[in-house]
Parts: sequence; structure tokens; C-alpha cells
Amino acid sequence: MMGNCNIEFITSFPWDIVKKAHTLGLMNPQIPAKYGGAELSSLETALVVESLAYGCSAIQLCIMGPSLAVAPVLLAGNEEQKKKYLGMLAAEPLIAAYCVTEPGAGSDVAAIKTKAEKKGDSYVINGPKAWITGGGYATWFFVLARTETDPKTPAGQAFTAFVVDGDTPGISRGKKELNMGQRCSDTRTITFEDVVVPKENVLGAPGAGFKVAMGAFDTTRPGVAAGAVGLAWRALDEASKYALERKTFGVPISQHQGVSFLLADMAINLELARLVTYRAAVDVDNKERSSYYASIAKCFAADTANITAANAVQILGGNGFNSEYPVEKLMRDAKIYQIYEGTSQIQRVVISRHLLQKVATTGTAG
Repeated sequence: MMGNCNIEFITSFPWDIVKKAHTLGLMNPQIPAKYGGAELSSLETALVVESLAYGCSAIQLCIMGPSLAVAPVLLAGNEEQKKKYLGMLAAEPLIAAYCVTEPGAGSDVAAIKTKAEKKGDSYVINGPKAWITGGGYATWFFVLARTETDPKTPAGQAFTAFVVDGDTPGISRGKKELNMGQRCSDTRTITFEDVVVPKENVLGAPGAGFKVAMGAFDTTRPGVAAGAVGLAWRALDEASKYALERKTFGVPISQHQGVSFLLADMAINLELARLVTYRAAVDVDNKERSSYYASIAKCFAADTANITAANAVQILGGNGFNSEYPVEKLMRDAKIYQIYEGTSQIQRVVISRHLLQKVATTGTAG
């Protein structure tokens, strides 16, 4: 388990830690052994993520962030693509980035404007991608682009998925964003201007990119949930240790019911978030369609991380509001879990849709 990782204001990417993680086999651990990876199960990967996030969720994101780009290659890549792009990540501590979000298209993926025009045996990609994790250092990108110009074309037929080499001419990487939390993570705008990509770099079939991009989330959301669980775990530990030591009215504040009940609720939610996260991960391992439990895990764990971190700040009082203690950082780091890889509101859309379909089909939600 990692200790405190207070590199809040370091602007450079923490390559020393990332390289050590790769040496230990902690980067992209889900890559199959045949391509040089550790081939950990989704559950095993969740355990790794949880422990890394306990130490620092930003460092965890730097180490495990490429997993989102890896997922669609695992899902839809052909053998040659897997050998090349997964193999290079297994061999060296390299970064890959998932390019779907745009300045005007986040939760509404169907609103993507980036275009890929077929020209001979290649595609030419034009458009900006926003909030790209690891974008400044990515060796290759997963890119979702519109290949059908008719706006009435259904999303399931309008987009194509690509793997784009990071050194392809026409790719520009914007400045590193200074975000509210998880500050050592690299987040940038990536712009594609007349970027020529060979047809061999299409993932899956042309026009099937939306399914590839969305299908990846079913396998990666349990990992995101695990990161939130790790952060909540750390917040509960910090609050509990402080409550045992800090005294008011002659006794440790842990003996005051207002504090002890707050800690109890934090523990309840942590254990529930952990259990549903593991359930979602096991579904992935069992090759079961996991949209329902993946979204429940991601949503509940994200909300739990935010509530637990905020309560930790409250228990520490003025000290919790001060950067000398880690809980204010945990509170800031927690917020992004309700935003990236599908907002908590989008998760509820997915959950309710699957719930109602199940009840309509089987007559029960159980």
C-alpha cells in the first residue's frame, strides 16, 4: 500500500513513480500474457487500483490511466493491432490516451464533431478532443471520429474507432490543465489537423466505433470505482485516527456520538461501495454484460468518495481545511470521480434504463 503522496504542485509528470510501477507489473495489468502483460483479472486489477488510490488517486491515475485506451483495443482490435499496441505498453512504461470527449461533447457522445474522411487507403482526421488524460505523453491514442456526414445517421453507425500513433503529423497537444484535484495527472486538449491514419488502424468495423467506445466502459468503470473506494478508505482512516487522538471536553472526539455515528456511516458506505465494485469486476471476469453493475459501482463509489472525504474534513474541523493535513486534498481529488468516465447523472441514466428493461422483461428487479 502506498503512503502519502503529496506532489500537489509539481507540474511535471511523475515518471519516476510510473517507471517503478511498470517494473513491478502494475501498469496495464490486464494486458494478456501473450502480448507481454501480467494478465490480471478485473477483480485483481481493482485491488491494485484501490491500493494505489489509497496512497494518492492522482498517482494512481498516472499509472492506470492508459487502461481506458487499452480496453477498446482488447475489445475490438485484431491480432496485429493487439500485438503492436498492447505489446509496446507491456514492454515499456509508455502512456496511451482515450480521445472521445470534445469541448462540446462530453456525456452526449453522439454530439462528437471530430471527423474522419476516407481518402484512398487512409482516413484524414480533423477536430479537437478535450480533457484527455495522459494526452501530453501518449505514445498512441484511441480516437472516436464521425465518418458519416448525415446528422440523422444513428450513433451506432455514424462513428469509427481508430488507433492513432502519437508521432503522426498534425497532432498538437495543448497546455497541461491545472485542475481542482488530482493535479499531477496530465490532462490536455489534443487537436487533430489533417492527421492521416491508415485503414489498418481502424478498430473493429467502420461505423461501429460508438459500440467499441461505449463497450470499453463496461470493463473500465469497475476500475474507476475501485479508485474511488481507495480514496474513501484513506479518508475514513485519516478521520478515524484523528478522532481517536483529538480531545474535546476531556475525551477523544470519537467518544462523542455525533462523530462516532458519522464514522459508522462512512464505514457502511465504504464497505458497500467495495462490495458492489468487486461484484462488477467479477461480472467482467465472467464475461457477463456488466453495464448495470459497472454503472452502479462507479456511481455509488464516486458518491461515497465525495461524502466520505467531505465528512473527514468536517471531523478534522479547522485542521481538515488546512493543507498540512491530507483530507482537504482527498476532498478535491474525490470530485472528479463523479465526472470522468461518465458523470454520476449518466450512470443513473444507464442504471434506470437497464432496471426498467429488466423489470419489463422478467417482472422483477432482483
